[in-house]
Amino acid sequence: MPSRRHQFLAWAIPRMRGAGEIASPEAEKARLEAWHRTLEPRLPTQAVRGFEKRFSVVTESVPGGRGTFASYVVTPRHSDPRTTVVYLHGGGYVAGLDPFHVRYLTRLADALDARVVLPDYPVAPEHTWRDSHHALADLTARWATDSERLVLAGDSAGGGYALALALTLRDRGGPQPDRLLLIAPWVDLTTSTPETHEFSVRDPWLFLSKLESYAGWWAGSPDDLARPEVSPALGELAGLPPTLMFCGTRDTLAPGCRLLEGRAAEAGWDLAYVEVADLVHVYPLLPWIPEAGDALARTLEFLR
Repeated sequence: MPSRRHQFLAWAIPRMRGAGEIASPEAEKARLEAWHRTLEPRLPTQAVRGFEKRFSVVTESVPGGRGTFASYVVTPRHSDPRTTVVYLHGGGYVAGLDPFHVRYLTRLADALDARVVLPDYPVAPEHTWRDSHHALADLTARWATDSERLVLAGDSAGGGYALALALTLRDRGGPQPDRLLLIAPWVDLTTSTPETHEFSVRDPWLFLSKLESYAGWWAGSPDDLARPEVSPALGELAGLPPTLMFCGTRDTLAPGCRLLEGRAAEAGWDLAYVEVADLVHVYPLLPWIPEAGDALARTLEFLR
């Protein structure tokens, strides 16, 4: 049974973030574009106490398909890490880095004595996957070369992006990640799994009208929705590194995770899937809940 803290956050966070169905794709697109114009590129560190004293940050400029974007390299001070975590943030492919991403990742950095690389990739509706995918594959390959161990990770949309990049790196040959960590990944943007509508009824956070619009904008065209760079669960999965994946069952993305688990077994891919009843989207990232502590303990055991 979920903890009381989980139940409170499952109620509070969607309300704090204005979760709900969209009035229309046109209105939602206009809202997002107006919001994006107000944003300044930065690493949101306000959820991490004493961040400046504990970590150093180097900002790199990554050449993309339409200009450049920032990538933040976060390293524990007085450390020379052998492990690098390249982390693709969630946000439905329409939102940037969140303070809770940084909070979660600094905990990983402390526990693993690892540096964390956080690309602030360009998002929809102004951009599609084509504006950053190959640049991020290049970035990840470089860190795989420069590190003794590379973990490629992500949550939600970022989890799907991490898996898509792993497929591209496998197909290229050359340096590969040693491990994948996927937290409630969005791996099928076609929403073709028949259980998706049933699961969405119990999800307080994700709404199908938004997901369908966001997926279309990120793909750029209907023909690209099923491409492995966009919907990696539909790609060829053999030859990927060992992977740990989490999801709860109050999550619209759970059917996609189940689809990925089944296709992984068929492909002989070493994927460990942890599904917990009645937990909400990206529960391992939520603060102050015991379920997140359990997920972190399992994550550290897997990554060590």
